[in-house]
Amino acid sequence: MKHQTTEENHALSWWKELFYIAGFYFVYSQIRNQFGSNGLFAATSSTAANNAELVIKFERALGLYFEETVQATFINFTWFMWASNVFYGSLHFIVTIGAGIYLYCKFPFRFRRYRSMLGATTAIALTGFALFPLMPPRLLSAEAPYGANLIGYKFVDSLSEFGGLWSFDSGTMQAISNQWAAMPSLHLAWAAWCVYALHPILRRKISRSFLLLYPLLTLFTIVVTGNHYWIDGIAGLVALALGAIIGNWLNGYWGRRRLITSLKL
Repeated sequence: MKHQTTEENHALSWWKELFYIAGFYFVYSQIRNQFGSNGLFAATSSTAANNAELVIKFERALGLYFEETVQATFINFTWFMWASNVFYGSLHFIVTIGAGIYLYCKFPFRFRRYRSMLGATTAIALTGFALFPLMPPRLLSAEAPYGANLIGYKFVDSLSEFGGLWSFDSGTMQAISNQWAAMPSLHLAWAAWCVYALHPILRRKISRSFLLLYPLLTLFTIVVTGNHYWIDGIAGLVALALGAIIGNWLNGYWGRRRLITSLKL
């Protein structure tokens, strides 16, 4: 019987990981979109708007409701808002995927641990989307069916106003997306995951510095574009912390299973 080479096994492992990740994200997307603004278990716009006002009330009680001020400061800089929309809509995936590929190629055993952590974090976020549909700031003054047309808020739907690489205005995007999936912020959770996974293994100070800057820019971007409240970002960090606990447990569990299997062979 012909034995597979190390390269062949590595290639098979690569395709297996890709299949797992793609399958997980597909299932995640399908479940996420059954709640919120569309789907079988869709919430109502009033529920999402009421939850938004609860969040704002809580932030005001803390003396930290500043999202309107942040967006108003930059809203007249068209190029800046467009660039912020591009940042929000693209780096979320590009940087996270790049970090995963780097880990897989250079630190495969570390990749297993952090892949599990990222998956657990994303699953936790899915629970948040289902239990607490939250209308993002940019939709508070927007029209139905996804907006609340609330008086007293000055948020601008920056994606509709300034554009980006994609838009929620298309019928297809509205049909396949959950526009009230704001709590917690996966954008910040994934950005912080990149730091957690890569910072200890990067050698250059400038690389580590840029990496640390990434979640800070992400937090600013999700607020200035009106896609999240700052507290969504904090919830994203909590989801990551829980995901780290679950991911480490899963990695240890499957590691023991692999060890037992290898000893039996």
